[in-house]
Amino acid sequence: MAQHVEVPDRLRTLKRRVPAPAKAAARRALRTAGVATAGRRVPPDFLLVGTKRGGTTSLWNYLVAHPGVLPMFPAAQQIKSPHYFDIHYGRGRDWYLSHFPTAGQRERARRRTGAPVRTGEASPYYVFHPLARERIVRDLPDVRVLVTLRNPVDRAYSHYNERVGGGTEPLRTFEEAIEAEPERLRGEEERIRRSPGYYSHHHDNSSYLARGRYVEHLAPWLRDLPPDRLLVLVAEDLYADPDRTFRQVCAFLGLAGWTPPSFPRHNHLPARGMAPATRARLVEHFRGPNAELARVLGRDLPWDR
Repeated sequence: MAQHVEVPDRLRTLKRRVPAPAKAAARRALRTAGVATAGRRVPPDFLLVGTKRGGTTSLWNYLVAHPGVLPMFPAAQQIKSPHYFDIHYGRGRDWYLSHFPTAGQRERARRRTGAPVRTGEASPYYVFHPLARERIVRDLPDVRVLVTLRNPVDRAYSHYNERVGGGTEPLRTFEEAIEAEPERLRGEEERIRRSPGYYSHHHDNSSYLARGRYVEHLAPWLRDLPPDRLLVLVAEDLYADPDRTFRQVCAFLGLAGWTPPSFPRHNHLPARGMAPATRARLVEHFRGPNAELARVLGRDLPWDR
């Protein structure tokens, strides 16, 4: 069985007592060691590319609990993504590979389990970032990509509440934030394309409605990846029937059939009521894009409410 590092409460307590500079030095040393051994490390087999506030964290946690999925390096840090293809691409391939297990670790895990072993990462910004897809397609020609999508109205509101809670959204109402969004995002995608090292705070954090026009962002992925390497999931399906959805994911990744003992929702925020008029307005805003997405995916989407 693939070994996953569990962090007991006592160890967590000890880690909290370690001074911050010592923690930072330890992280740097581990990353340096990872880079030095990059030639022995394996690239990811799968990427979970989004969407933000769309079930990505829950699905990621279900996957890393699977005995056939190896965690990122170092395992004790429980890394979800190094944000390489969106924010840190300039650090280079060895830095990226330093986050993954070695080929030897994967082979030993395969022998223990007697089944396929995979590794991967999850960044919900990848599906929206204007350069991430082309970088992924070029650098990881065999990777499998998963996307989770959620009702874009609920996603936008959850995104706003998360940003408020994180202290990065100064506007006091959701309505103010979506009114400010066009101006905040104006020219940012073009600037990212012109200056690949540029990080746009607003493009990443204030894209409440833009991220929910899924068909715009998915079309290039659907064009560049064959069906056996791209799986589009609907978050509402994951929440309603997690066992069935997770089995679908395992089959897509070539993992042995397995399900966790439970499917808790991770990174879930308690719902606060959205103004009915705002909801009605956004349902209409997304009606056309949702219909086009349903046509492209060949399935009904229960979002126009």
